[in-house]
Amino acid sequence: MPDRWRILQSLGYRFPWYDPYHQNVLKGDFPVREIGPDWFVALNLVSDTLLEGRRFPVPVAQTIGIPGQGLDIYGRNRFEIGAQTLILNVGLIKGNTTYKPPDHEIRIVPVLNVNHVRAQEAGLLRIDPLEGRTRTDRHVGFQELFYDKHLRNVSDRYDFDSLRIGIQPFTSDFRGFLFIDQPFGVRLFGNRDNNHWQYNLAWFRRMEKDTNSGLNDTSRALRRDDVFVANVYRQDWPRLGFTSQATLLHNRNREDRFHYDTNGFLVRPAFFGDLRPFRYHVTYLGVSGDGHLTSWWPKARLNLTTSTYLAIGEQERHPLAQRRQRIRAAFHASELSRDFSWIRLRGSLLVASGDVDPYDDEATGFDAIFENPQFAGADTSYFIRQTIPLVGGGGVVLSSRNGLLPALRSSKEQGQSNFVNPGLVLLGIGADLDLKPELRLTANLNHLRFMHTGVLGALRNEAPPPKEIGWDMAVGLQWRPLFIQNIVINGSISVLRPGSGIERFYGTGQGTLYSGLINAVLTY
Repeated sequence: MPDRWRILQSLGYRFPWYDPYHQNVLKGDFPVREIGPDWFVALNLVSDTLLEGRRFPVPVAQTIGIPGQGLDIYGRNRFEIGAQTLILNVGLIKGNTTYKPPDHEIRIVPVLNVNHVRAQEAGLLRIDPLEGRTRTDRHVGFQELFYDKHLRNVSDRYDFDSLRIGIQPFTSDFRGFLFIDQPFGVRLFGNRDNNHWQYNLAWFRRMEKDTNSGLNDTSRALRRDDVFVANVYRQDWPRLGFTSQATLLHNRNREDRFHYDTNGFLVRPAFFGDLRPFRYHVTYLGVSGDGHLTSWWPKARLNLTTSTYLAIGEQERHPLAQRRQRIRAAFHASELSRDFSWIRLRGSLLVASGDVDPYDDEATGFDAIFENPQFAGADTSYFIRQTIPLVGGGGVVLSSRNGLLPALRSSKEQGQSNFVNPGLVLLGIGADLDLKPELRLTANLNHLRFMHTGVLGALRNEAPPPKEIGWDMAVGLQWRPLFIQNIVINGSISVLRPGSGIERFYGTGQGTLYSGLINAVLTY
């Protein structure tokens, strides 16, 4: 036998190198003898294909306009998107990871994205309206590029300390409410007490994102946007089956220069107020939890995910208030669910504080650093998935793509956090139905409203609009023909029935806003 991992081969069993369903050197089943006796390679390739159509209000002031349209401020509002993403994940690992952490790990994840967008109005896809109504773009970036060193074991159960340096994924809470990104950073992490305790101590510097793909842009310098994190997890506390988390996170933003995206639009600072760049620093104090509640109520079969944050800080000079402001904001989200055999019913509640007076010396609207919430329907929800532009706000959007907070930012990927915003209240119900082992149906119904609308009235130079955003309804299907994650087909349709607040902005002629998508994820 060449080594103990190749016992089957010594008995005459042979499998093709490209077969991922049996022992394979490419997925880390055998060490690579050419490198060393206990060095393993883990490789996978992901193809992510997206076709999406959507409809949202379009301000004609940002377009050339249509002959005969007159003074109507709205244009044609349909968009079609096609995107193809290829992800190559290569890991080189030293150590027996069956029962202990790796001694060394090198991870390289290059990503290629090609996207095509077609709009009905010019001037929306690029700053120059003469460049037309379609845009095709491509980008290659590194979503992970790090070295992980196992520092030591601290118990005979292999509790450990490790250090990771480079471009690495990080999520600050269970559902991605505050900070979920692939920044450059240094992270010390590990566990104690037979993995009952886990901790992270980290410094991250955010990377510039490619405008049209959202991927890391490694050709540009790092942003002057630092995130310092200390968090701790406790499993089976306060009761068995529930994991609790405490987080201390500080965001220091010193981006006091103008920055334009690759399409020519101003993204830092956001296009409102006196347009003067500004700095800010904010500290987030948070507690989160995720798990089962059966140890409290054995017959209830309830599940709970919850996060609560308090944001405290200061921004040196907000463009709208034109003065120094103290940041005092709060956030809470909870999802309670119950399982009935093949059905899971969910109830969702989210409250994000809003700013009462945009011109005073306090900013009380909650905003995240970089959110991607898996909550209240997530990718199937219209309000969460789609960008909703703010008419009269220039380059400011009401909410960003794959974001939940109405933060009035220029861009989630490239803009700055904004704590002068209307806040949000969300109440929702949903269900996940496993119709077959390979087929899941998801449905969600959410009601949304602003907390305070003074800042929206200020941007429109009119009285504050009503708080009603409307009803968000979505249904989605997930099909896994092989019963595993190698082939996953997702499809969804979502609509936003505007309430009185949205109708004040966009008028009643927009009707129901909708989006639909088909997404195919193939993994080798």
